[in-house]
Order: sequence, then C-alpha cells, then structure tokens
Amino acid sequence: MTTRTFHTGKERLAELIEEATVDACDEEEQMTGFWTCIEEFVVCPFLAKVAGGDVEVREFCWEEDTIEAVCRKEQKSYNIDIASLEFIEPLPKGYEWIEAYLSWRSYS
Repeated sequence: MTTRTFHTGKERLAELIEEATVDACDEEEQMTGFWTCIEEFVVCPFLAKVAGGDVEVREFCWEEDTIEAVCRKEQKSYNIDIASLEFIEPLPKGYEWIEAYLSWRSYS
C-alpha cells in the first residue's frame, strides 16, 4: 500500500476536519459533513489518473460508506473510490477538502 503525501499542512487538515464534523454525533453524520463540503467546495470537472490512465472527474457521489468520484474515460463513466485517484496538477479548486476527507478516513 502506498502512503499518500498531502499537499495541505497538518494544522489546516485538522481545521477542515473539525469544520466538517463539528456538529456530528456519529460516523455517518461525519460522512455527511465531508460529503457536504466536498460537494460545495470542490470544483468539477478536473483531470486525475486511475491505474496510470487519465480520467476526467465529473462529480462525486456517496455510495454506502465512501465518497466516490464519477469519472469519464473514452465516453464511458465509472465510479471510483476517491482514495484510488491519483491527483495531478493543476489540483482542482477545493482540493484541500478531499485531503481532509482522506486524512479523516485513514483514522476513523
């Protein structure tokens, strides 16, 4: 398993996690907080990589207990766990919310 390197500093990640989860009573409500922030602040579409190939991230969806990226490649759409994406420059506006979610998820 590859260790993810975050672009956002630890203090800022902690602030974002607190903001997303401040009123949450349980893990499901925390997920709702992250979902809301990602939907509101991350600007789609943007380019990313999956298994070394380029995809266009069109939007996000919440499936069961994870947030997935709805990706398009060669006229086909795929739902990919957000943790499986390799983010490339230029990073999308609001990217720090994705990192906050991934950081939170790695500890929850």
